[in-house]
Amino acid sequence: MKCRLCGATAAINMRQHRLALCAGHLIEWVPRHVARTIEKYAMFTPEERVLLAVSGGKDSLALWDILLRLGYQVDGLHINLGIEQGYSAASQARVEKFVATRPGTRLYTVDLKGQYGASVPELVRRRRGRKPCSVCGLVKRHIMNQKACEGGYAAIVTGHNLDDEVAVLLQNALHWNVGYLARQAPVLPPSSAGLARKVKPLVRLREREVAAYALLRGIDYIYDECPHAQGATTLFYKDILNQLESRSRGTKEMFYLGFLRARSEMGLPGPELERAELHPCSRCGQPTTAPGLCAFCRLWTGEHVRESGEFDGEF
Repeated sequence: MKCRLCGATAAINMRQHRLALCAGHLIEWVPRHVARTIEKYAMFTPEERVLLAVSGGKDSLALWDILLRLGYQVDGLHINLGIEQGYSAASQARVEKFVATRPGTRLYTVDLKGQYGASVPELVRRRRGRKPCSVCGLVKRHIMNQKACEGGYAAIVTGHNLDDEVAVLLQNALHWNVGYLARQAPVLPPSSAGLARKVKPLVRLREREVAAYALLRGIDYIYDECPHAQGATTLFYKDILNQLESRSRGTKEMFYLGFLRARSEMGLPGPELERAELHPCSRCGQPTTAPGLCAFCRLWTGEHVRESGEFDGEF
């Protein structure tokens, strides 16, 4: 297959875009595509400082590279969660290697066990019945929001791609999780003081497109899935959507963009969390609906933490 722009051998064929590109043109096309997404949804401007949650995987490292190439003021935040089998150590090593090759790039690293006293696996063992991904998500949301607000950043940037978003959308739609559906968007403005804006610049790119960009740019990222991701429901929904896509090209874009149009044109009921009164956690000061301590702080005090239903920075 030939590159549509120059006739050279194509490195990737993006059927949904009706576009095949060689390596050189793909490396040029991806940042332009991301720039259009940022502008379309008014995510942030070149004058604003943003904080990127960087895990060491392809999406966050590729996005950091893209934003730097586009001239945005972006700093990185890596949270070492203490995941076993060397996963967290390998992830942090990839992030540090990325920064070392880009002088002037700023990275903040939070060692969960070193700073708070326990890793995610240790917290899960303390909280029998609590799912690892639930604890991990709660920890990351809290720390990301805290660092963004303390640093005066205009937004938290995450590397969620289209495949991530449609998998979560399918899950929430099948279960009619109206509260989560109301908050699922490329940009989520803060609903209260003390909460940062959250944006997803890769939301119009597929996982394979981001992976191709990372490989062609020579970005060394961690290939392995988190040991706790095995059997995750989002992987199941991704597989279902891939099967649908194989039978009907463009299904993922149609599903996601159709949802965004419906959300904008018809509106969704405001979730209970948006109407609930928020108050500062008595320990950390971050907004929460829970009485006294927020869910994050209760992880460390031994108090009961609910699986869902409380607002604790789940923006």
